[in-house]
Amino acid sequence: MDLVIEADRYPEEGETIIGGQFEQIPGGKGANQALAAAKLGDEVEFIGACGDDSFASKLKSSLRSGGAKIDNIFEIKGVSTGVAVITVDPAGNNRIIVSPGANYELNLEKIEKIKNKIIEAKIILLQLEIPISAIEKIVEIAAANNTKIILDPAPAQKLSDYILSKIDYLLPNEGELDLLLTEAKAKTRSEKISVLLNKGIKNIIVTEGKKGINLYNKNEKLHLNSLKVKAVDTTAAGDVFAGAFAASLIKENNIKKSLEFAIKAAAYSVTKRGAQSSIPDQKELNVFLAERSK
Repeated sequence: MDLVIEADRYPEEGETIIGGQFEQIPGGKGANQALAAAKLGDEVEFIGACGDDSFASKLKSSLRSGGAKIDNIFEIKGVSTGVAVITVDPAGNNRIIVSPGANYELNLEKIEKIKNKIIEAKIILLQLEIPISAIEKIVEIAAANNTKIILDPAPAQKLSDYILSKIDYLLPNEGELDLLLTEAKAKTRSEKISVLLNKGIKNIIVTEGKKGINLYNKNEKLHLNSLKVKAVDTTAAGDVFAGAFAASLIKENNIKKSLEFAIKAAAYSVTKRGAQSSIPDQKELNVFLAERSK
């Protein structure tokens, strides 16, 4: 659950300031991505964990209402559902602290229980708000059964070469690209990309906010511009991009078209407040794009 408060500025160390509007908005990187994929595609199942508190039912309801299947959300007794404390400034920029709670209870035993879901899937979309041991197990199952793997490496941390070698699509932002290579000697963007491609990643998609996105693989480099919009809140823009990209890949099987679609969905999301409250369905996205073309 995202606990969001507006503020004219961020407080200094030891300072208390008066904020503006406060809201509780369903969030969580994995859930945001699943909901975006469900609202803009179909046949999406969310696998995760929640607590047995009041947030859990609200979060499940948000996913279900958007079309995501939730039969494999594990409810953990005596543990809080994950929360994020988010401060949003007048320009729509945010600062976020996440308390993972039940997310870190998604262990190897639970992954084994949903193994068939990974095997059956065309694509598995992952992020790093669950234990790395679970990520590694999911990647192992997916790679062995030809399930495509998309990884959004956030919150950023160092990943093993084994995990990186199995990734079909890596979606870092600029900062995350650096944090993936803290021990590498690479300095330039080109050097960093080369290091990651040589580790076995098939495609790297670097998201750069207003500057657009860049795709890198062994055969090509492609830049796509972002859509110019007035940002209200950038929370979950990257999640919407990832979910829309995954949904479109299944429909189109064309990476450029899927990236263009994801850029449009992410642009819509920053014009709305909150995480899951900013995710469009296809009709809402069509109306947004039609208004822009007038």
